[in-house]
Amino acid sequence: MADALRIGIAGLGTVGAATIRILTSAHNELSVRAGRPIRIVAVSARTKGRDRGVDLSGYRWHDDPVALAQDPEVDLVVELMGGSDGQAKALVEAALAAGKPVVTANKALLAAHGQSLALTAESHGATIAFEAAAAGGIPVIKALREALVGNTMRRVSGILNGTCNYILSRMEAEGLDFQQCLKAAQELGYAEADPTFDIEGYDTAHKLALLTSLAFGTEVDGDAVYVEGISGVTPLDLEMAEELGFRIKLLGVAERTAAGIEQRVHPTMVSRSSQLAGVMGVTNAVSIDADPVGTITLVGPGAGGGATASAVVGDIVDLARGNRVATFGRPSNELDKPVRAPMQRHEGGYYIRLQVMDRPGAAAIIATRMAERGISLESILQKGRDARRNANGSVPVILITYATTELLIRNAVAAIAEDGVLDGPPQVIRIER
Repeated sequence: MADALRIGIAGLGTVGAATIRILTSAHNELSVRAGRPIRIVAVSARTKGRDRGVDLSGYRWHDDPVALAQDPEVDLVVELMGGSDGQAKALVEAALAAGKPVVTANKALLAAHGQSLALTAESHGATIAFEAAAAGGIPVIKALREALVGNTMRRVSGILNGTCNYILSRMEAEGLDFQQCLKAAQELGYAEADPTFDIEGYDTAHKLALLTSLAFGTEVDGDAVYVEGISGVTPLDLEMAEELGFRIKLLGVAERTAAGIEQRVHPTMVSRSSQLAGVMGVTNAVSIDADPVGTITLVGPGAGGGATASAVVGDIVDLARGNRVATFGRPSNELDKPVRAPMQRHEGGYYIRLQVMDRPGAAAIIATRMAERGISLESILQKGRDARRNANGSVPVILITYATTELLIRNAVAAIAEDGVLDGPPQVIRIER
């Protein structure tokens, strides 16, 4: 059997501790599968004395994670610190500069610096493995980077944030409002004390940027992702979605269009008969549409110590076997410069909820502004008029459009607002049929 692969782990939170438990409890089995022993030799974290539920006494401790990366007894570095800059970036750069492969779960770091880090890795004969950085325990990185290399990708879409999916699932099932469900998610540990990164879509955007690069062979372009979160979704939106045969999900979507690569994150109405619509709670799902395989959907736990550590250990075993794959599936200098598709050119159907002052002529104004821009309406709904009337005397009006563009919708809604018939901001949700 080959010499042991010596591991250094920086970051000993939930995922780091779970990774240590797997590597130690399944040591013999992993050694057989990898063809060589895998041995943790060094660790690093902010606080040394904290009880993490694992025995660290047999490992060298480094207060400075960069020192761990430079430790001559460490062959492979596992970065589980998080953050797009600072010590996490310094650690990864130091490891790669020393020619050591890196395993990371850090989507923020790769979304911001993936291209430069991949170039550093290649110039020093190293690589970056990051299965845990998108969709947790779902092996979507391996699918895109290796298993599906014989396919031409058309579209990648998915539910990539368990916190948002839990909130929307519970809002729908129990008729609760957003804040009630967010509080429940925080109490259960699904959401952070400051949940902005999750609920406003940024976490999903980082993951989508990585999947886009792998799917379309482009440089990582996190700034190109259009982002909306779920904080504006109301119980009425979910009720209307159900009546119309849809379910609302926060989706990340990347697809090739005539205008370029479109990357977008936003609440989306998906058909209740679709696979993504059936994914509830904290579960994640990724749907890949490619030629010739067609459409495949991968479903599983997208977060949590066990699921994420599973992906980390999978990468470690791959590297122990000697498997070396370019970070984003091809040499970095052969990744295409992405052509951004402006969100204004997105085409599709739309759900529009307007809080309209209940007065003569309001409906005619709305219809006129839509018609002026060539927007065809599939349906107009105003159910429960008296029950829905608020203190200002306004009522919700729901519009469902046929396929049109984002630009036309935004212009029409802005014109309606200028006409003074609205009582509050409009809600616009894209429809994926």
